[in-house]
Amino acid sequence: MGALNVRTDEAMEKALNILTSEGRSRSEAVRYALLRTYKELLLEQATADAERLENDPEDRAEMLAIQRFMGVAE
Repeated sequence: MGALNVRTDEAMEKALNILTSEGRSRSEAVRYALLRTYKELLLEQATADAERLENDPEDRAEMLAIQRFMGVAE
């Protein structure tokens, strides 16, 4: 496992104070924030991919063909 040193500013200290107010350590709070941000990024990318695919007629036709093959679309 790696280690990371982070310099904090006033805004980060305020955020850390809030994230640690219910008993989390500062390290736990940073891990939580990092993983939460990563999850949000993945969801944003998935949403963008879904929107792009929704607007692509060839992909829509392929998805419909798969759904018909699986018996979940008519």
